This record gives sequence, C-alpha cells and structure tokens, in this order.
Amino acid sequence: MDLCKEIERTEAAEKFVAESREAIHRIIFGDDRRLLVVVGPCSIHDLAAGREYAEKLAELSKKVKDRMLLVMRVYFEKPRTTVGWKGLIMDPKLDGTSDIPEGLRIARRFLREVIEHEVPTATELLDPITPQYIADLVCWSAIGARTTESQTHRQMASGLSMPLGFKNGTDGGLDVAINAIKAASQTQTFLGIDNEGRANALTTKGNPNCHIVLRGGSHGPNYGADDVAVAREALNKADLIPAIMTDCSHANSGKDPSRQPEVFAEVVRQSLADRCVIGAMVESNLEHGNQSFPQPVDQLKYGVSITDGCIDWATTEAMLLQAHRDLAPLFA
Repeated sequence: MDLCKEIERTEAAEKFVAESREAIHRIIFGDDRRLLVVVGPCSIHDLAAGREYAEKLAELSKKVKDRMLLVMRVYFEKPRTTVGWKGLIMDPKLDGTSDIPEGLRIARRFLREVIEHEVPTATELLDPITPQYIADLVCWSAIGARTTESQTHRQMASGLSMPLGFKNGTDGGLDVAINAIKAASQTQTFLGIDNEGRANALTTKGNPNCHIVLRGGSHGPNYGADDVAVAREALNKADLIPAIMTDCSHANSGKDPSRQPEVFAEVVRQSLADRCVIGAMVESNLEHGNQSFPQPVDQLKYGVSITDGCIDWATTEAMLLQAHRDLAPLFA
C-alpha cells in the first residue's frame, strides 16, 4: 500500500518485531517463564507524552527484562458504547474533523518510533481495515470485550501474524472468548481488502498464537485464583492452550485505577505457582487518573489520559520493580 511505502518499516524494525513476536509466542506456550506485561496509556492522544512514556519504559525494561517482557500499549482506536472520541487514527486532531489518512500516518510513524526504542508494541484492533496499514509494526494485539463475539474480528484475527489476546465478554462470560480463539486459530475465507486496496476473497492460515484475557464483567472482577482455575479448566476442555492474561483495569479494578497495583500483585503471586498465568495488562500514563474530553486541546493536562483512568509513572515503576523482585524464585 502507498502509506506503507511512504513510511517504510526498516530492516531493524522488521527484525525487532519478529523477535518480539517470537518471545511472546514462547511465553504463551510456556517455553519462557517471564511475565508478559502489556503496559501503557489507555490511548495515545498526545505524541510528546507518548514519546516520553516510551523512553521511560525502554529504560525500565532493561532493568527487568530477565523476568518480565514489557510491551507498550500503543492504542489508537477506542470502542464507544454510543459516541465519543474514537482514537487518534479516527480523529488525530481531536476536533471532530476525522482526518483518517493523517491519523494512519501518525499511527504508523509513532509505532516505528516506539520500536526504535526497542520497546515491543501492543494495540487493540477495532476497525478490520486498520491492520492493513499498521499490523507489520505491532508485536501483540487485542480484541476487546465488545468485539470478541464478532465474526468479522475473529476472521481478521485468523489472518494476523502477531500473538493476540481475546478479552472475555462484557458480562464476564468466557465462552465468547474461547469460541473466538477456536475460530481465529482456523483457516478462514471472507471478503476483505487486499494490498492493492481492492475488495477480494481472502483466505487465511489461522493464528495459533491466541489466548484469553480476563477483564472482569458486569458481575464483578474475575482475577482471583478461583476465576483463573475456571478459565484454565474451560480452555483445557476446549483443547486450547491454557494461557491466561489478566487485565488489571476495567471491571477487575472496579474502574478505579488506584486498585490496579493490587490486582497486578495478585497476578504476580499466581504466576509463581501457575504456569497458565502468562501476563497482565495495566493502564498507565505519566500522570494519575484521567481528564474530561472533549475540551480545548490547548487546555488538556500533559500526560493525563482522556479515556480511562491510569496509574502514574512513579506508581508503575515501583510496581514493576517490586514484581521483578517477587518473581525471583522462578529464576533461581
């Protein structure tokens, strides 16, 4: 595609993405005992703050890489229950002008920048056409609770080359995610857009690197050891790899960002005894909480989320360094 030629993936970036995907694959399949931690802003809306976060994460990653693989949340698309800002790709100027071509350019450049810091990238794929423009720069991706049940997204996931997590349904049920993993792991044929931008019948090979993400639901959290045991049993019954990641935000934290470290500590504790617990997701930014949006862009506070509330960098760093110490018995 013209955009991918305009903003090319360098040989170094290609090598780093491939190595990162392989490392995540090894964690999913139990060949690497490190904890996979997908951490970063709920969404990217300010490139300067995003760059600062990536630089900080790159330095921290060097300190903990022997026991954790840190992957940065670089989320450009946001699902909406009704209406609202749909992310940097859909509205890069944050003013409702919806300059999607520019949003895609910004996203592709920013992903490349993060990779240049040797930080693996993670994103949620919401629009089924978006991966055509950015997937080659993504190391791990997610399908959210609202779209896990979507056949379109399951088909899309079957054709992606990176490891991918399906979140449980918004009600907390596991069946939709388990069915999604089954569907995405198989070859699929469907209507899509080819590399020349033409509608075409596409056939995929299936994605073997899918796993479940527990994010709680309308009935409450599901990060406890008993919840994980239920998920493990369900995955085994379905003849799927029992690889389980826990989302420390959303219903698992009661939408209170200050509770995320508590949930994360429990995930670390579980991972010491349960090889099925492969990782965690954490919403983290430079500063704590979130701020209302829309409002004039020049009045936005620097480093504060405009979507879900996040923990601040100081808390994130302390939490991950403590986890590094707590994980020591696995690597003794």
